[in-house]
Formats: sequence, structure tokens, C-alpha cells
Amino acid sequence: MDNLFGELRLGHLRLAPLGARRRTKVTASQAAAEYTGRWGWAVATGAPATGATAPTRCPCGAARCAAPGLHPVPGGEGRAPAGRAEGSVLFPTGRAFDVLDVPEQAGLQALVRLERMGTQVGPVLAAPTGRLQFLVAAGTARRLPDLLYRMGWDDAALDLTCHGEGSYVAAPPTVLGGLGPVRWLRRPTRDNAGCPPEARLLLGTLAYACHRGRERTAEPAWIAS
Repeated sequence: MDNLFGELRLGHLRLAPLGARRRTKVTASQAAAEYTGRWGWAVATGAPATGATAPTRCPCGAARCAAPGLHPVPGGEGRAPAGRAEGSVLFPTGRAFDVLDVPEQAGLQALVRLERMGTQVGPVLAAPTGRLQFLVAAGTARRLPDLLYRMGWDDAALDLTCHGEGSYVAAPPTVLGGLGPVRWLRRPTRDNAGCPPEARLLLGTLAYACHRGRERTAEPAWIAS
């Protein structure tokens, strides 16, 4: 089950999972079994993704919910959605990892830079909402304001959030409304699944990329081009 979710195209980049490029349609129960059995991650069963469009605002009230409208069904946490391929699979954050959530373009720029510098980046999710989600050490959400302060980004208006204890992130191959499935941009490995990177190793580069992205959107078109 090394290549469950096919390849991903973002802009001009062709991004495929490691290993043989075998295309396989995977059910939610198969994916959940891999996450729990192979990587030791907790999963939760979410509501079936039957809507034609993804909700613009999740009933949970979070401004940047990473599982809009797909919160766990009663009694669904900790077990696979048996016999329900159309159901969603969610990661409860704040346990094995927290998740840094940034705009897709900023995340791609940061990812390229981090890997060129030799930084060990952990698993990365690509959501069809135009967001990239970096798995980092648990507890990051609680410490994020202090981390940004220490790096000098505390007063910057950044489109960067962190999902921690009490939140959920949609896991592949969950479909978000009519937008498409969540995919792995960088898959978990034996080296990083049980020990995701400390946020401080990624946060400075991610914050800078988010800041530059915001600056560009505020520039006149003739300057941005």
C-alpha cells in the first residue's frame, strides 16, 4: 500500500509519490487501516462526502477548518469506516502531530526552499481547497504565538494557521465536497511518521513565503508581473 493516492499536479509541477507509480483506487477503510496499523496514527470516521460543494463555513465555527462539514460521527473515532468507502477519514490533530496550514503557492515555494537547504520536511498534505498542510510535532498550535514572536513575525498578517488539540484534518483519500480528494504531496515514511519535525525548523521559511505571497497580492498588477 505504498502508492495509494496517485499523482498530484500543482501548477507547472508534476508531483508524484515515491516508489512505483501504480494507480489504485483506495477506500476510506483501506486508508484508515494503513494509518493506524502502519504508522500508529489515530483516525476518526467522518460524515460521508455527499455534498456537491464544500461548505464555505464549517458548523464547528473555526475560520480555517481543515475538515469542513466532515467532523467525526458519534463513536467513529479510533476505528476505520468499515464498509463505507464513501465516508471520510480524519486525523485528530494534537496527538501524534499538529498541522501547519498555509496557502498552496506559499507552501510550494517554502517546500522547494526547505528541501534545497536539506531540511528534513515531514509528511505534507495537499487539500483541494488550495491549501498545503505540513505535519509537525504535537504541541505546535499551543506554542505558535510564542514561536512567531521569537522569529519576529508576531505582528505580521500571515495566512498561516495551526491545527492542534481538538481539531481535525481531512486525510487522503477523503473528498471535500465537489472540489476533489485530499492527497499526499510528501508521503509519511518510517523516518518521519513517528517523529514529525519541530515546527521551528519550517516556520520561518513558511512565514516568509506567506508574507511574500500577501505582499504580491497587494501590489499593483504592473509591479507584481
